[in-house]
Amino acid sequence: MQTAPMTPEQFEQALRDKGAYYHIYHPYHVAMHNGQATREQIQGWVANRFYYQVNIPLKDAAIMANCPDPDTRRKWVQRILDHDGYQGAEGGIEAWLRLGEAVGLKREELISHQHVLPGVRFAVDAYVNFARRTIWQEAACSSLTELFAPQIHQKRLDTWPGHYPWIEAEGYDYFRRRLNEARRDVEHGLTLAKTFCTTVERQQRMLEILQFKLDILWTMLDAMTMAYELHRKPYHSVTDKDAWHTTRLV
Repeated sequence: MQTAPMTPEQFEQALRDKGAYYHIYHPYHVAMHNGQATREQIQGWVANRFYYQVNIPLKDAAIMANCPDPDTRRKWVQRILDHDGYQGAEGGIEAWLRLGEAVGLKREELISHQHVLPGVRFAVDAYVNFARRTIWQEAACSSLTELFAPQIHQKRLDTWPGHYPWIEAEGYDYFRRRLNEARRDVEHGLTLAKTFCTTVERQQRMLEILQFKLDILWTMLDAMTMAYELHRKPYHSVTDKDAWHTTRLV
């Protein structure tokens, strides 16, 4: 059992070591990167991941609502602006809608969330609810899966155009813009984590929180695997219709 806190450098390395469980290694993601995904699997991923994208500003707003520090709020609000856009500037949500169009989906399909699987909805909602209920430092540091995000965005940019020529090129703008945004956010998030987590208890809890976020991302892909690879959508054994709920209930 750990009896002394890790140094800031050791703690950062422990956080980075969690990258071994990042969803880039999920078989669904591996198939997409290797050019083995079907059109349905790509479209299903884009449609379901859109639910995650539109909830990120809600998560970040919850963090800000619980944070009494103006300096942190001034920095954190940039994340909301990155997704929602501002003063005529396109945000990440708009860029994701264009990704949806690039893979053959209609905007209305994405915005309605009609394709969002219940497993994906439950996982994303758990993330937002966690941000609302826990202290702001813990909620903020749950975003540190961004440590591993530039790798996954770059890999999509490197492999998808060759594997999936049917995807329109303008759809890749989201991944390009997130390369720099994620690196900036990581710097701020790591500083918060190393400043706040100075005891054994806080360091271990933060590692558990980061694993929780990794679990969310992995579980989303598990749900998509069942639906689009194994063709076992919810209620598949009793109906060929999409019978699950499609609206936000709370």
